[in-house]
Amino acid sequence: MALSRPSLGKWRLWSALLSVFFQDGVAYRAQGVIWILTDVTVLLVMPLVWISASKGGPINGFSTADFVNYYLCVVLITQFVQSHFMWDVAFEIREGVFSAQIVRPVNWLEFMLVRNLAWRCIRLVLFLPWFLVFAFAYRGYLGAGEFHLTWQFFLSVVLGHSVSVMTVLAMSLIALFVQEAQTIFEIYYLPMLFLSGQMFPVALYPAWAQKLSSWLPFYYTVGAPTDILVGRTHGAHLTGVLLAQVAWVLAMAVAFRLMWRFGLRHYTGVGM
Repeated sequence: MALSRPSLGKWRLWSALLSVFFQDGVAYRAQGVIWILTDVTVLLVMPLVWISASKGGPINGFSTADFVNYYLCVVLITQFVQSHFMWDVAFEIREGVFSAQIVRPVNWLEFMLVRNLAWRCIRLVLFLPWFLVFAFAYRGYLGAGEFHLTWQFFLSVVLGHSVSVMTVLAMSLIALFVQEAQTIFEIYYLPMLFLSGQMFPVALYPAWAQKLSSWLPFYYTVGAPTDILVGRTHGAHLTGVLLAQVAWVLAMAVAFRLMWRFGLRHYTGVGM
């Protein structure tokens, strides 16, 4: 499956899909806020741990203010970058909704990308008021850190989002082969939380763990743009990180294509 070159009709289709998914997200905004706050609770509590731990001085170059700045940046970037819709895809495959989706006159990959983009934008907007509340709560620990809102940062955010989306899409198609894919999805969260930089800054890990994170896709979702924003990635290293993100987007696109090709052959067509 490949994305075709956008035409005027394609743009109209994408706009219509975005409108539908935006309306759906707004209609269930209360439920969305609950999901968001459930997801970010741990991340917003972590600064308290490091505030206590760093009272004796900086830890691996992180001061108390650095820790608070880092986690506030992580939790905000995560709202747009990190995708989790493999659960929805698995449910739709099991219940037969997927059968109706693949016979529609719209590319399924495009359909899912637009669907995800709409929810990511809504999620970011819904979280912004809460982010301001949390930033106000931590105001006494915020430092005068320099934030690098450069084009490299915004490019890294887009690439990080793309890595996450394509990884989740490829993984979600496991449900075409096995009926209970949820257990596999649960396993995904352990390396994702620790190696993406969400739970702890990767710079605090021992050398072997940092090396491991550089060879896996998780860091290139949230951790990479966060480190660029707070100024911990620059120069030649920054270029290398961006190239690694591009490489992982392409690798996951290939993985998705293979899973799609062989998965449809295995799919039993429930609901047709």
